Amino acid sequence: MMADSTSPLVLRRRLATELRNARQEKNQTQEQVATAMVWSPSKVIRIENAASSISINDLKALLPFYGITDEKQTAELVALATEARKRTWWRSYSHVAPSSLIELIEYESAASSVRQFEITYIPGILQTEEYARAVLDNFYGDTPHSERVTALVQLRTKRWEQLNQENAPRFSFILDEPVIRRLVGGPSVMRRQLRRLSEVAKLPNVTIEIVPLSAGLHPGANGPFEIIQLAEASDEYVVYREGARNEISDDPNETQRYIERYKRIKEVSLGPEDSAPLLDKIAEE
Repeated sequence: MMADSTSPLVLRRRLATELRNARQEKNQTQEQVATAMVWSPSKVIRIENAASSISINDLKALLPFYGITDEKQTAELVALATEARKRTWWRSYSHVAPSSLIELIEYESAASSVRQFEITYIPGILQTEEYARAVLDNFYGDTPHSERVTALVQLRTKRWEQLNQENAPRFSFILDEPVIRRLVGGPSVMRRQLRRLSEVAKLPNVTIEIVPLSAGLHPGANGPFEIIQLAEASDEYVVYREGARNEISDDPNETQRYIERYKRIKEVSLGPEDSAPLLDKIAEE
């Protein structure tokens, strides 16, 4: 039953499926389980949605209620829950990073593919340290080089490792042309950032495309977003919407709308082959 992935999210989702199936086999509603366990209904919902992990003590109390008393099955579920609760590197930044960003990184760690469209800044996972600091100083720098900014810069640059780790997801980025023309941190910082994009685009699992200004008003004008396809279930997606309130949704209807939107944006992009020369040209400018 144990997963071959190290992602706690994958393990939580596996355990959530097991517990949801066990509840349904006992013909119990989430409300009935909450009442019997003296939990809030929202706690049962979060566990079954894999939004939060279940403690080992809670799991051991829940399994007999579901009629699961077999020692081997109990041991497997407890082992799964234990692995799912292991602390990940990104959790050490939860005191400085928005919870939505921590959740996004967790989903990326469980992804088979990631598609992102951006209209304002270079995507965080592609940012150089200098570029990231310039962006974060603008948003969070109450004082120059504040401790929070320093920690967030470390988080962004550490995400870089996800691009070329073993069994890395396929990453596809589409950037609106103003993203690569907007001067962030000064000419030298921007030049190095654009050269970083050119280098990353050569990785076998990464593509970078530019939507030219000549495309005019296009389907991406509504705002940036990211689509994550989960490795454990190729037909399951989540979408991360950037905005005043960053949100993550796994609603199938909504994720499908964004998949279609990404396809329409891709139709007006220059494509990877023609985007590379543009990146080099603007870097020299």
